[in-house]
Amino acid sequence: MVSGAKTGGAGRRAGAVVPVLGVRELNRATLARQLLLRRAPMSAEDALTHLVGLQAQNVKPPYYALAARLDAFDPLELSGLMGDRAAVRAVTMRSTVHTLTADDVLTLRPLTQPAIDRELRAFRKGLVGVDLDRLAALARAFVEDEPRTPAQIRAELLRYWPEADPQSLGIAARARLPLVQVTPRGLWRRSGRVALTTAEKWLGREPEEAPSVDAVVLRYLAAFGPASVKDTQTWSGLTRLRDAFERLRPRLRVFRDEYGVELFDLPDAPRPGVDVPAPPRFLPEYDNLLLSHADRTRVVPPAHKDRVWKGNQSFCTFLLDGFLAGVWRLEEGGAGEEALVVVEPFASLTQAERGEVEAEAVRMARVLVPDATSHDVRFA
Repeated sequence: MVSGAKTGGAGRRAGAVVPVLGVRELNRATLARQLLLRRAPMSAEDALTHLVGLQAQNVKPPYYALAARLDAFDPLELSGLMGDRAAVRAVTMRSTVHTLTADDVLTLRPLTQPAIDRELRAFRKGLVGVDLDRLAALARAFVEDEPRTPAQIRAELLRYWPEADPQSLGIAARARLPLVQVTPRGLWRRSGRVALTTAEKWLGREPEEAPSVDAVVLRYLAAFGPASVKDTQTWSGLTRLRDAFERLRPRLRVFRDEYGVELFDLPDAPRPGVDVPAPPRFLPEYDNLLLSHADRTRVVPPAHKDRVWKGNQSFCTFLLDGFLAGVWRLEEGGAGEEALVVVEPFASLTQAERGEVEAEAVRMARVLVPDATSHDVRFA
């Protein structure tokens, strides 16, 4: 369904009609790509590939993200991928930690290097007199000898540059090398401090040639579209992507949002109607759904945009009718104890909405804490 039309625009015939997508149309299209309208019967590895990784500053979010999106998801499936080194935790898009397939970390890390280099520039005052090429060589030898913690890396590099800022040295190592967090860090219900080695060492193969920017733009649209150039830049951390979209324009459908911003999409990608039901979904903190567009109003109502953060810490969130509607947390004890989902809506819920939210909360608790004696919900 298309809410209206406007005309004109570079790269199209004079007078060509450009369909306009409203907020709800963008919402339903994005939820469909994100596997949040209907849970997908796909493997965890296929989902990681389709979603181009999952935000993973903390250990649990990737598991919560897949539990919301996949039918019959078992957290041990993703944990097994990480244990087998088929999936890893590494810094890529937006210079943040993501859980990705091994294939993607070897290709996307080189592509996102410019964004990571920009982060490093913010620490240049702490790196005066530091030869970054030598730092990279020393850090590589150190972490490939055996995985090292960030504190160990900083201490090792301080031996060579005692006047430098320790944090800046650690950031420089992370920026100049494709470091991955080795297991048991990231495994389901396993504790483990962050220990790092290179992707090449951990995966036993060399980084592959970075994919073309055009190819990654197409993958982004498949998972997050329809989207603007700025949306794609927000997701990736890369800049100057306009040229890629112009090259791809003949292969894409072009829309505009209600403010006239040009949007691009794959011709055959799903764009459900605005009346398609969007069941409640419980998402982890930092879910990419909420972070991967310059204009987030397709999911985040303006009135709620500042309600999911405390400082730089994000809360777990839930969607109602496809839009951000509140926060939640899972309180669990050990095996054989109660699992409780605490739900905090931003507005009053109808009796029907409350029942749907409660049912989805119980489902998430059963997936994430299957051995609990009970799975209960409390509305705060």
